[in-house]
Amino acid sequence: MLHRAHFAVTVISKDRPGIVADTAEVLYRLGCNLEDSSCTLLGGDFAMILTVSHPKPFSKVRLLDEFRRLHDEKGVVAHVRTLSPEELDNPSPVGELCLISVYGADRPGIVYRVTRELAEFQVSIADLNTRVVGSKESPVYVMMLEAYLPEGMTVGEADGLLAGLRLELNVEIGVKAITPVSL
Repeated sequence: MLHRAHFAVTVISKDRPGIVADTAEVLYRLGCNLEDSSCTLLGGDFAMILTVSHPKPFSKVRLLDEFRRLHDEKGVVAHVRTLSPEELDNPSPVGELCLISVYGADRPGIVYRVTRELAEFQVSIADLNTRVVGSKESPVYVMMLEAYLPEGMTVGEADGLLAGLRLELNVEIGVKAITPVSL
């Protein structure tokens, strides 16, 4: 059995075309496997969070050296953390996967109240994105979450549990099932 070293890599750069390609090239040249990733535009910056692996022996220092070159050439900032076997042994949630959408007037507290309510109901958040859309005169706060409902909870029940929060925050909240597709 081939043993692999695993790393969490965060990458941040002023937004420009090619950041993902530059990062992927570093990993490819080193022979790393990109196992998991999340990338997004945050204001004027582009951010990536990656989980990568490489057959042992392989060191964090090699990764950092290559990313240091990318920083010197193109201003990309990277942080690398070695992952332990315990961190990799994360069982997948067993409940139904759903999409929760929140729309409302932009104001502080929306993310806190929605995520606190979901935590109280044992809903596990897999992905969360927020954005302000609309005009400066009428900004609309949009939050999209992919979440796992606790085993036995239906999408309809989750939707009903959020009814009070809709009124409290004066926002629209929708809960929809995400149907997995087998390939």
